Amino acid sequence: MSDFSPEAVPAIAPRDKAEILAQALPYIRKFHGKTLVIKYGGNAMTDPALQADFAEDVVLLKLVGMNPVVVHGGGPQIETALKRLGKEGKFIQGMRVTDAETMEVVEWVLAGEVQQDIVGLINQAGGKAVGLTGRDGGLIRARKLRLVDSQDPNKEYDVGQVGDIVGIDPAVVKALQDDQFIPVVSPIGFGEDNESYNINADVVAAKLATVLKAEKLVMLTNIKGVLNKAGELITELTPRQIDDLIIDGTISGGMLPKLAGAIDAAKSGVNAVHVVDGRVPHAMLLEILTDQAYGTMIRSH
Repeated sequence: MSDFSPEAVPAIAPRDKAEILAQALPYIRKFHGKTLVIKYGGNAMTDPALQADFAEDVVLLKLVGMNPVVVHGGGPQIETALKRLGKEGKFIQGMRVTDAETMEVVEWVLAGEVQQDIVGLINQAGGKAVGLTGRDGGLIRARKLRLVDSQDPNKEYDVGQVGDIVGIDPAVVKALQDDQFIPVVSPIGFGEDNESYNINADVVAAKLATVLKAEKLVMLTNIKGVLNKAGELITELTPRQIDDLIIDGTISGGMLPKLAGAIDAAKSGVNAVHVVDGRVPHAMLLEILTDQAYGTMIRSH
């Protein structure tokens, strides 16, 4: 939890404070009662000061009448745990190859350590968070992902227990939201034989936002947002413009799975997807409650 002593907060004149709150009011009114799905990852997740900021932001959004749902990743934490066991993480096209032993590690790191840390932080900041995995309430049904080669469609890779979402049943999330809880979801799905699947957290967040008919999907990342060829921030995009940027190579690498989910969500009725710089303190609040851009907003049309 951040230190709220007067020394810790830069002095803001009362009139300026009132002005800031007044500017936030139209956004609070507009999004009151609406669902926001927040993908939490990157620096925002590993830097203690940014962790506290994130928890405060989520609690504030809940208190002003919005319904935040957190979906978290945990790549760095999984990597650390695998190294401790002497296992080398292997990736194909941005997807972690997940054998049975790696899956065990993924489950205890995501559903144990990482999820409980986030739940604790939000509760410490005055919220009521509840941790869920895809098994809880039958939330995320999955099957084995068929990973097709990006160059050769006839070639497939076996990436082990990596999952593709078959369906999401949001009943448990809705029940918690209605009862003033803040759901914190680990991206683990289950299959027909109750087997576990590791699912890309960006994909889970995007699909959950679609199923919940969320007003916004906010993706906290380690970059400023989507950049053009000159390295400048593009503050607004449409799905069509993104397709053009992928074709001309402006968007590539780790950004692709992130934006694929974001585009799907935008095309499926989520009004706006925000790719936000999680390294900026309170970036999420600034992006949602002000007209300043702290990332890239992808509009649904």
